[in-house]
Amino acid sequence: MIFIVDDDEAVRDSLGLLVETHEMQVETFASTEEFVRAYRPHARQCLVLDQHLQGMKTGLDFLGSADWAAMRMPVILMTGRGDDEIRARAHAAGVAAYLDKPIDADRLIAAIESAVGPAA
Repeated sequence: MIFIVDDDEAVRDSLGLLVETHEMQVETFASTEEFVRAYRPHARQCLVLDQHLQGMKTGLDFLGSADWAAMRMPVILMTGRGDDEIRARAHAAGVAAYLDKPIDADRLIAAIESAVGPAA
């Protein structure tokens, strides 16, 4: 199961469709709060998380939260406004991959497959 959290509906829809075309299950969410409310653990799971969520905590803030503490899974952090500090914080937080927007489809799928293995 691939979870996508991004406040931009167009990004959520396009990434969700991309993941589905690679025969992976996907659920999309507009916020980390929505994700936490709906989350159910899966055997093979990965979180694709936007760093800059409008009006909410950042992706990295979420990864440091009590809500996240119980949900251990690989994380792919994506951002359209990245810098060296965010990249360093992401790697210190243990993210599996850090991707700049616009997202390169092949890099995202490769990052997901590296994190959870190829689709069955």
